[in-house]
Amino acid sequence: MDKTQAAPFRQQLLAQQAELLAQLVAQRGGVIGRAEAAADHFGQPEDPRAQLATERELAFALDAHETIHLAAIEAALARIETGKYGECTDCGAHIAAARLHATPEAARCVHCQEKAEQHRRAA
Repeated sequence: MDKTQAAPFRQQLLAQQAELLAQLVAQRGGVIGRAEAAADHFGQPEDPRAQLATERELAFALDAHETIHLAAIEAALARIETGKYGECTDCGAHIAAARLHATPEAARCVHCQEKAEQHRRAA
């Protein structure tokens, strides 16, 4: 897919990237670091320890998920720049436009994505 064809996907990816970065900044307390934001958020003395631990684990899991999603968006933008966007990174097949509209950061065709998920579950 050339850059002209990829332009709408690029715009969608850039919008997702901006939204995700704003979420990360808000979750991390703006200009303070993640550790300080977590301490402020989770350091309420009236919170039971189990609830505190669960909330902290959930926050870090969400942060990790968003960081992975951000990396996938950046990789998709890089594929647009190199002219490889819309090609499966595993088999080289064309990724269906419907898949790219639904998940513009998709790096694999449906078949290869299913294989990767099966492999991940088996491991």
